[in-house]
This record gives sequence, structure tokens and C-alpha cells, in this order.
Amino acid sequence: MTPSHLLEYLYCPRFTYYEYVLCIPQHEEKSYKVIKGRELHDAKLEENKDYLRKRIGAKEKHLDQYLSNDLLRGVVDEVLLLDDDSMAPLDYKFAEYNDTVYKTYFTQLVCYAWLIEDNFGKKVNKGFLVFVRSKNKLVEVPITGTDKEKVKRSAKEVQRIIRNNYFPKATPDKSKCTTCTYQNICPR
Repeated sequence: MTPSHLLEYLYCPRFTYYEYVLCIPQHEEKSYKVIKGRELHDAKLEENKDYLRKRIGAKEKHLDQYLSNDLLRGVVDEVLLLDDDSMAPLDYKFAEYNDTVYKTYFTQLVCYAWLIEDNFGKKVNKGFLVFVRSKNKLVEVPITGTDKEKVKRSAKEVQRIIRNNYFPKATPDKSKCTTCTYQNICPR
């Protein structure tokens, strides 16, 4: 599974069931934000390939890293090796920074932290977000062991839903149903 699978699960567990058990696609690839995000990703990798973020203590970086473990796979925009020999993910967001790191952004960074630890064997205590629409504002985000454990538990639950064809309870937040791709078929 990818970090996107986990984000969908955290939005509503039934999302996982509809998309990955019943195989009903959501067609997100057609959304403007997804298309712009992919274009931005490619441009930023090319633009920043030789730029090393020394002011945050980066002494080495790996661009566009595909990483995986037994439950999760994903592509990290940048994996940074820091001066203290720990590592950190850096992710570009086609968004404005409004003094908030949204739960989705945070969860994605935690997923990347887990993948980095499993693949590089280095500790990850923080990640970074670059908000492109706010003049490339760089925001540092702390990541704890508890954060990583929560993501691992969620990944195991997604796996359980898919493997067992399990129909989970819907999100308790009914306001999410109004914008859900599956609102017309979900027996809410």
C-alpha cells in the first residue's frame, strides 16, 4: 500500500473497502490538484537536484527515492542525511502555508519516516515540508516513535480490510460523507 491508501483509510475506513476490495476506482488522477502536484514534483526535482539544504543540517540527499517494506511503499521527494547522522524526509506541497500542518501532510511524512528507517537503517526524528505557493516556505515537523506506531497500526488495519474482504464501520464524522466519492453507494 502507499501513503495515499493510509490517508484514504484515515479519512474513512470504508474508502479502503470500496476502492481496494470491490475495486471501484475513484479517478483521482483526473483532479487538478493531483495533476499540478505531479508536474510540480518533476519540476522541483530537476530544479533542486544540486541544492543541499545546509541551513537545516543536511549533508547529503537522495532524490525521488522509491522505498518499500512489508506493508508500505512510496516515493519520497528527498531523503536527507543530517549532520547528527539521522535522516529526514522532505516533501514538496503545491499549497500555501497557513501556520498549519494538516493531518494528511503529517501522516505522509510519518509514512516516509517509517520507510526511511526500514530502508536506510537510520533514525528519523523529523521531516520537512516545502510549501511552493508560499515562496517555498520550509517547515520542520517533529516525528515521534508513537507517531510511527500509529501509522503502522493503521497500515495493518488496511491490510486486514483488503485480505479479509472486511466491510468496516464508516467514519464517525458524517460531514466527510458529503464529499466522498462513494457517497452514492455507501449504506450510511
